[in-house]
Amino acid sequence: MILVTGGAGFIGSNLVNFLSSNQNDEIVSVDLNNKKNKNYFSSENVIKIDPSDLPNFLKKNKNKIKIIIHLGAITSTIEKNVKLIIKTNIDLSIYIWNWCVKYKKRLIYASSAATYGDGSNKFDDNDSKEYLSQLLPLNLYGWSKHIFDKFVLEKKIGGLSPKQCVGLKFFNVYGPNEFHKKDMRSVILKIYQTVSKNLEVKLFKSHNSNFKDGEQLRDFIYVKDVIQIIKWFVENKNLNGLFNVGSGEPRSFNDIAKAVFKQSNNKQKIKYINTPNMIRKQYQYFTKANINKLKSLGYKKKFTSLEEGIEDYIKNYLRK
Repeated sequence: MILVTGGAGFIGSNLVNFLSSNQNDEIVSVDLNNKKNKNYFSSENVIKIDPSDLPNFLKKNKNKIKIIIHLGAITSTIEKNVKLIIKTNIDLSIYIWNWCVKYKKRLIYASSAATYGDGSNKFDDNDSKEYLSQLLPLNLYGWSKHIFDKFVLEKKIGGLSPKQCVGLKFFNVYGPNEFHKKDMRSVILKIYQTVSKNLEVKLFKSHNSNFKDGEQLRDFIYVKDVIQIIKWFVENKNLNGLFNVGSGEPRSFNDIAKAVFKQSNNKQKIKYINTPNMIRKQYQYFTKANINKLKSLGYKKKFTSLEEGIEDYIKNYLRK
């Protein structure tokens, strides 16, 4: 049995669908939105449970569960409710970690590139105490993920760890099943929805002299590539530590807009607007995943290019 928290979410539902089609194990989705996002699931065989039932479910199935893939979290980078962030992103993660340690189970969990802050300390998936202590996340979401990364490291130094423990620092993931994310949905989806209405695409102006308008760079990765990486860690039981999950190829928002316009056969219309004051101070102008660690340990699959990913997303999902 493979248990996925956040199984009805964006990455979670894509993972659950993949596992349901490619694994003989029972697949469990733990999510508040199992019913609300039921259209995300491609299989009727997924076991769906509410997070409030998780302790009881774990107790009853402790001999069947072989791995927990913990993706459930408050993922909004503008969330201000500290208590909610602590309860959902930190306390729940520690609870699951403790359970995996106690029953000698494997754990793969979602960290985030938001832990890197403004990038001044680079984007290295170095899980040493010295390096992690230098990182300064720019929002509560990134802070909560950083706190748990440090918790895992401290316990590991002290000799405690699940049978396998892998933290995945997701960069800018896009792809099917992100409609529920509202303002947190990918810029690819936002631009497509705008272009589909034949409206003008609005991109943020640069308030940094090193970048031109729309040339802010982010590391975008297609969700199908993310699923392949998670699959690889599921298959490689002896791998542990923090790992970046990005393409390693930063691309601009202008690049995205051009690719979406091309796939939509619409005339390009772009307007540059001021970055809102509420996010201007914490706005990242450049992210690039260092994926050398992943490759050095044997991950060989080729990443989907931005243009290929956008084409697949639009043709095979959004238009349907």
